[in-house]
Amino acid sequence: MWGFVAKALLAGVMIAAIAEIGRRLPTAAALIASLPLVSILGMIFLWHTRPDAENMAVHAQATFWYVLPSLPMFLLIPMMLRNGYGFWWSLAAGCVVTIILYFAMMQIGPRFGLRL
Repeated sequence: MWGFVAKALLAGVMIAAIAEIGRRLPTAAALIASLPLVSILGMIFLWHTRPDAENMAVHAQATFWYVLPSLPMFLLIPMMLRNGYGFWWSLAAGCVVTIILYFAMMQIGPRFGLRL
């Protein structure tokens, strides 16, 4: 239980730090947010609980393929904001597109031999 709390606190601190940096330096915050810190921490925690090389390889490869469907969101949101849409509508549209692309990846990926 304490391990879960520690992981949650660490994630919260990372998000809060990015938000604080973003108030003064939006580009620096974007760079920090784009780092795969969550993925790296997730792999460390997964390895700690289950040190299995094949399991980790499957996890890392699936993470790569699941990052790809999320990338269009980061183009759609600024495009919508610059065209007069509100933040919440832009964010919602970006999330909906990402969910659709995730489902598409889950359907299409295995047909090309991807283990997702």
